[in-house]
Amino acid sequence: MCMRITTKVARELVGVLEESREKISKETKEILETIGQVYDFAEYERRRKKVEERINDFPSLVKQAVSMITIAQSAGRPKKLNLVQRTMLFFLTGVLNKSNRDTIALLGSLLQAFVDVEISYKYIERLYSDEQVEMVLHNVFMLMLKKVGVSGKFAGDGTGYSLLITKHYRTNPKKKAKDYRYAFRLIDLETGMYVGVGYSTKSEMDAFHKAMKMVKEFGISIDSIALDKYYSSRKVLKLFGNDTSLYLLPKKNIAKIGLNWAKIFNEILEDPVKYLKNYFQRNLSEAAFSADKRRFGWIIRQKREDRQEMAMFSIALLHNFFTVRVAP
Repeated sequence: MCMRITTKVARELVGVLEESREKISKETKEILETIGQVYDFAEYERRRKKVEERINDFPSLVKQAVSMITIAQSAGRPKKLNLVQRTMLFFLTGVLNKSNRDTIALLGSLLQAFVDVEISYKYIERLYSDEQVEMVLHNVFMLMLKKVGVSGKFAGDGTGYSLLITKHYRTNPKKKAKDYRYAFRLIDLETGMYVGVGYSTKSEMDAFHKAMKMVKEFGISIDSIALDKYYSSRKVLKLFGNDTSLYLLPKKNIAKIGLNWAKIFNEILEDPVKYLKNYFQRNLSEAAFSADKRRFGWIIRQKREDRQEMAMFSIALLHNFFTVRVAP
């Protein structure tokens, strides 16, 4: 039976959460720090081999993704590389995480030997605004999720990427849109794969709404989701149905409860510690962001906005190829 939640009761519960938050957060960090002692390393090695399988499967996924697209014949000069080749080249440049000039310096002669055409650094840059390549990568993203399967249990958070090498999103307290680009990524808690991603020049909230739109377009059901306090608003809560369990921390000055918040507060009232432990599963998002930036870089080198969006989407796709998730 649900208790009637008043504003006074709600604020008292927020106080209880705040008191327990530091303790649960510390316990969660201790688990993460000693994760090597808890993981089943045999299972980890088995799943790590899945990365090799995904990479080896990439060409066939690209061909399948290309077959899903109908491309009208257009006048003009034919492209140097066909769509499969362009997509493969784009993927390779993302894995290398080098500037376009460095990529050509490293691979120029090798690429010419394989495709028998000369590829310049400008050609690679133009791949970031190639709408056909974008469609193929979008299809590859969807095909991978269908093949692996998703659990329905997710966590999400926002992050940012710098446009300048002199500024780092994490360490700079004054984050201005002109210097940064925002991303939101929804991660599957069981597979560690991203199921929805969003990009914005405005804010993390704008990126969040775009990611949720992507999840809806894919037809993915959300059984549970853990989100940062930044997303604690009635507008966000209304995006989810009654069958979705929401784990996010209410703000201290909450004034209006409503049906959505009442459901959450009743769950908190039943077991605050359990609720917080579910909430702190969002730490997986932060860990994934950190791994992505170490592996694929924290700077977006592209100057045009459409190319910046493409670059950030490609990071999410690369994450899905290289992620290894083994629950403790």
